[in-house]
Amino acid sequence: MTKKLILVSNDDGIHSSGLKCLAEKARELGRVFVVAPDRERSAASHSLTLHRPLRVTKTGTDEYAVDGTPTDCVTLAVNSILPRTPDIVLSGVNMGTNLGEDVLYSGTVSAAMEGTMLGIPSAAFSLGSPYEAGLEYAGVFAKKVAARMLAEGLPSDTLLNVNIPGLKSIKGYWITRLGKRFYNDVVIEKIDPRGKKYFWIGGEIDRWEGGRDSDFHAFKGGYVTITPLHFDMTNHDSILKLKGWDFE
Repeated sequence: MTKKLILVSNDDGIHSSGLKCLAEKARELGRVFVVAPDRERSAASHSLTLHRPLRVTKTGTDEYAVDGTPTDCVTLAVNSILPRTPDIVLSGVNMGTNLGEDVLYSGTVSAAMEGTMLGIPSAAFSLGSPYEAGLEYAGVFAKKVAARMLAEGLPSDTLLNVNIPGLKSIKGYWITRLGKRFYNDVVIEKIDPRGKKYFWIGGEIDRWEGGRDSDFHAFKGGYVTITPLHFDMTNHDSILKLKGWDFE
């Protein structure tokens, strides 16, 4: 029987403890190639580097660092670095959650999204704080998810977004949908020592919405959340209304 081939990537960079943990657990299931950014690329979203050449550095056995985005890493791995198309793509373990609309900005989720777009069952894993305390459990749970993916696959247009609370005691897991979070002070304006303005994009969470089956609700309740995502962003409920618009 051919040994399973697994691609592991992330957006926290090649030296991330979350990446090392995920790769270690995945090696119990098959041969693992690690192809990850050479530095942190958090919030890189699904960006692809087109304006300059990419450099790939071999950093260990079946391990490569890329001076690009998470999407670059998966694209290069599948189309150039790996000996064949991997059976699954695993991204993470991200140090910090990716809940609700975080998935639109997350490089972790985008690496898995790229795998899905290439026709490979893919999943993204993220860990809530305290990071190191929950990392071992996150790796164990990721291995369980990966094993099921290898055995059963996923629908062709679907990836899994998995968030693990960084708690000593996990209540279980929920299959969830995306919630929505609201921030205050999203753009922070300050003055530098020379009297010029500068800006930080960020802010505190003000509230979240989504109901009992949302990822936020389950995560805050101490559950691992597993949210199936796909890349058809069409708002199907709006099609009928828009068909009633007249542009003549």
